[in-house]
Amino acid sequence: MNANTSRQHPAEWDQEAQLLAQTARDLPTGRHEFQRERLMAQIHEQIQREEREEHTAATAAPGKARRFRLPRPAITLPAMAAALSAVVVVGMVTTGGGEGVRESGVATGPALTTDLGTATTKGVPQLLDQISLAAAESDHPTVKPDQYIYIESVVADTFLKTVDDKTSLASHELHRRQIWNSPDGVKGWLIDPAVNDSPEGETLSLPDEQGNTPKAHLGSPSYDYLAKLTTDPDALLAKIYKETKGEGNSPDQQAFATIGDLLGESYPPPELYSALFEAAARIPGVVVVDDAVDAAGRHGVAVARLDETSGQREEWIFDKKTHVYLGSRSVQVKQLKGVDALMKPGTVTFTMAIKNRAVVDDMKQTPSQAG
Repeated sequence: MNANTSRQHPAEWDQEAQLLAQTARDLPTGRHEFQRERLMAQIHEQIQREEREEHTAATAAPGKARRFRLPRPAITLPAMAAALSAVVVVGMVTTGGGEGVRESGVATGPALTTDLGTATTKGVPQLLDQISLAAAESDHPTVKPDQYIYIESVVADTFLKTVDDKTSLASHELHRRQIWNSPDGVKGWLIDPAVNDSPEGETLSLPDEQGNTPKAHLGSPSYDYLAKLTTDPDALLAKIYKETKGEGNSPDQQAFATIGDLLGESYPPPELYSALFEAAARIPGVVVVDDAVDAAGRHGVAVARLDETSGQREEWIFDKKTHVYLGSRSVQVKQLKGVDALMKPGTVTFTMAIKNRAVVDDMKQTPSQAG
């Protein structure tokens, strides 16, 4: 969730809209909702400014999408209508004329807030070493080709919402999210009331509506892809930096975000799971937050990093005794300007708690059904 504080060029909006449309089903609701609503507010603000300044958009090269966070490449500005049509497919936009697009999920709650906690660089290597050891010793069965990885979580978020040219904060209430994926990443299913129209959920199976079967990569990995990654921490981190070059607000923040994504809705083999934490210890700017709360209300210690551009701190939350991964959240730490000023310090822009992660035999089967 790159809430970029620098004024975004209108040439970037269409690319973000396309990326939102392409990754909507994979994104936890808070990530795409925040991006989409912020995008609409920026479009309105920039249109007004350009009417005064008669500014012309510039040209640059596009980038590629990631599962949770969207890069902010700058490209030429196509028709505004195309950008808006791509945006509204994942949520709700109400225009000044009063025309509404049906909303996915309830997005009328108040902003989520929290205490910021105390962040320090002291003890980071030791904590990550303990977390790495706990990850290596965790029960982690191998996934067979005909099985599915099941991940159940609870999520909530706060985002910018624009109605009749007025922008305010809103949130999706805490809700259950379930996702199933085959080891090769070709078959999948998602149930998330903030994303799905039906309570039964929707397919994530490939090929998609356009007949595309994308290859797995760091931003959208399958279990089979992860199983082939190097478990050498230095080589792993070098690969992450190389493959995410040009994405995010800085190379270090993007590397941290990429590892964070892999801790959530994916299922790294135990050797890789351990290596990810060792790699994270090598990223500059990583801190420990003494107290952080996941979406389920569980208190823990967090490994975190502040994105200096967005002013948000991404936190990975672990049990203080067992060092088991509990979930993650993004918290606004710095006061911003412009439309982003609504995101006051202490605002929780996204929060997630992992409730269950298991291997099951059938699509839409839960561990309790498997016996």
